[in-house]
Amino acid sequence: MKLYLLPIVFCLLFWSCDQKTKVEKAIEETPVAIKVERFDKIFFETPPAALAKVKKQFPYFFSPQINDTVWLNKMQAPIWREVYTEVQKKYSNIESVQNDLETLYKHMKYYFSETKQPKLITLISDMDYNNKAIYADSLVIISLELYLGKDHKFYQFPKYIKQNFEQSQIMPDIVTSFSARKIAPPTDKNFVSQMIYFGKQLYLKDVLLPESSDADKMGYTPEQIVWCQENEGYIWRYFVERQMLFSDEQKLTNRFIDPAPFSKFYLEIDNDSPGQVGVWIGWQMVRSFMANNDVTVAQLMKTDAKEIFEKSKYKPKK
Repeated sequence: MKLYLLPIVFCLLFWSCDQKTKVEKAIEETPVAIKVERFDKIFFETPPAALAKVKKQFPYFFSPQINDTVWLNKMQAPIWREVYTEVQKKYSNIESVQNDLETLYKHMKYYFSETKQPKLITLISDMDYNNKAIYADSLVIISLELYLGKDHKFYQFPKYIKQNFEQSQIMPDIVTSFSARKIAPPTDKNFVSQMIYFGKQLYLKDVLLPESSDADKMGYTPEQIVWCQENEGYIWRYFVERQMLFSDEQKLTNRFIDPAPFSKFYLEIDNDSPGQVGVWIGWQMVRSFMANNDVTVAQLMKTDAKEIFEKSKYKPKK
C-alpha cells in the first residue's frame, strides 16, 4: 500500500468505528426496566386450595377447556416437583436473564421503534422444545425447564435438539419468536426463498444480539460453524449445479432447512455435516446483500427473496 493512502484508510476506519459507537451509544441510552413475574415459583409454591387465585392472576395460562384436576395434579406430582427444584437450583436468581432481555429490548426499540417494552414471565411448561421462549407483543415467556444445560438428566432428546437447552440460547430463541412478527412468510415456495426467509431471521440476530456468537445464533456448536465455513463453497456449488435454488421440491426443506442431526447430501460428508446448512447459506446470502446495498434492517424484513438473491452478489470462495 502506498504511504499516501494510509491517512485515507485510517480516516475510513475511524469513521466506521465512530458510527458504530454512535449507534451503540443511542441503544445504550434507551430507558428500560423489564418487570419479571416468576409464574413457575408462584404456581409450585401455591397451596392447591388456592389455585383459583393463581388462575385469576394469570388467566392466559389456563384454558377453560382444561379441568382444574390437571393443574392440581401438576402442582403435586413428584416428577414436576423435581423439575421445579432443578429449575430453582439454576434460576433462583433470574437477574442475568433479566439484564440480557433489557439489552435485547434496547436493540429492538432502536431498530423497530414501535416495539413495546415487554414483561418477562418465567414458567415450567411441558418440555415443549418447539416453544421454549415466546415473544408475544407485551410479554416474553420463557420455559425455564428447557434451559438447564444440554447434559441434564431430564433430557431424553436427540443430541441435535438438546444441545440448545443452554442459557445462552434464551435470547436467540426470543429473537426467533420476535422475527415471526417482522418477517412475512415467503410467497414463493422455492428453495432459495426458504433459505432467505431463515437468513433474514438470523441477520436479525446479528443486529439485535451483536455480542452473541454465530454458534448461538444458529444453534450450532462452534465446530459445526467451522464445518460450514470450510465447506461453504462446496455447499453452494452443490445447490447450483443440481439446480436446486428455484426448485419447489418439498424434500429440499427436509434435507437442508428443517432441524436435523445432519444435512442430506446423500454423500459421505453427510455424517460430518450439521443440519440446516441451507439456512446457514441463506444467512450468508442476506449478510452479503446488506453489505452490498444501502438498506435498513426494517426494509430488509420486507424485501422479497428474489431481489435479495439478485442483489446480494453472493459468491463464496472455492
